[in-house]
Amino acid sequence: MMAPCPKGSLLFSPYPLFIGIRYAGAKRRSQLVSFISGVSMCGMAVGVALLILVLSVMNGFDREMRTRILGLVPQINVISYGKGAVQPEDWRDVEAQVLRHPDVKAVAPFVQLNAMLLKGTIVEGVLIYGIDQQREQSVSIIGDYVNDLALESLSDAEGSHSKGILLGAALALRLGVSVGDNINLMVSQQSDSGRVSPKFVRLKVSSLIKTGTELDQSVALISINRALSLMPPDLRRKGLRVTLNDTFEAPRVAWELSQNIPYGYIARDWTRTHGNLYSAIQLSKQLVGLMLLTIIAVAAFNVVSALIMIVTDKRGDIAILRTAGASPMGVMAIFIVQGSLIALIGTAFGTLLGVALSLTITDIVSGMEGVLGIQFLNSDVYPVDYLPSDLRLGDVFMVCGTAFAMSILATIYPAWRASRIQPADALRHE
Repeated sequence: MMAPCPKGSLLFSPYPLFIGIRYAGAKRRSQLVSFISGVSMCGMAVGVALLILVLSVMNGFDREMRTRILGLVPQINVISYGKGAVQPEDWRDVEAQVLRHPDVKAVAPFVQLNAMLLKGTIVEGVLIYGIDQQREQSVSIIGDYVNDLALESLSDAEGSHSKGILLGAALALRLGVSVGDNINLMVSQQSDSGRVSPKFVRLKVSSLIKTGTELDQSVALISINRALSLMPPDLRRKGLRVTLNDTFEAPRVAWELSQNIPYGYIARDWTRTHGNLYSAIQLSKQLVGLMLLTIIAVAAFNVVSALIMIVTDKRGDIAILRTAGASPMGVMAIFIVQGSLIALIGTAFGTLLGVALSLTITDIVSGMEGVLGIQFLNSDVYPVDYLPSDLRLGDVFMVCGTAFAMSILATIYPAWRASRIQPADALRHE
């Protein structure tokens, strides 16, 4: 048996760090131990990479929801209800009251009506929006998808109404029309006698709106005066589209506006029409993140199995260290360092892989769609027709910190087992 080393030779040197690093990189007598250590490291890397990637994709959907969909649909609509047309001066009073709210950024008038678009034998029911092309850009990002010339086509000439219409790209595809084609718009009208008769108008497609979102399936824009002319005189009423400084304050602001605007008007926010979609995105992000976090947990606790087998493999070395003067806490620190190093390497590789995939996943999926001739995401089903990604530094730090902390906790039990090994019992079997 080795004689004890002089006091201070081991007890006061950072030997747990050096030995732990050496054990982590040294070849082991048992190939199984090496294999399990490698699996633990790879499992940690895969878990971290997948969680970073999935969080980035969910953040991408969240970003597209905020910027694209909520940038085009009204954040708050102020509309009138009841019979009879509303006089223009009434709307001016309502608009002035709405603009006085401190959270309101801009306001623009609009008209909506149910109609049908016809091209040959193809018929599509749509909700037509009549907009004021001069004010629309202050409340939406429509200018990001169509040029000024297309918007100008919705301007009414003196004595006549615009014949232009802007269509969503997917809607135009279903109708089989493109820019420059003519299309018929039909609105049903009911006379005083109760007889329903259709009213037709021929319009020209000025531009296609391709946002890459579900809005491409349904959006159709015409001039506000043209829309009013298609409505019965007693039902001609405008609405106000309201844009806020903070989109997610819409429910509160809508309620406050409803309390202040005159009787006969109501304010409705975007959560009534698209709130379920946004909630689904947030719920999916939380559930998928939780499921992938369990993968990291499994990988972290694989370190327990690896370290227990390493401790068994190193019983003789532990006994020699103890006889040389190493304390139980020193032995415990050695294996905590070794397990932490396995976790650190796995987490580092996983982080690099996850960041690289998050930055390139949109292009990768787009390239695969081009090669295979398959569209994985379709705006008929999903909010957008491509896979967005938004890498956030906070998510990367959160995932790395969580993975490393779980791994450190996983090393405590096998390291404690190593510290309880008695030198005499270990050397008796060597």
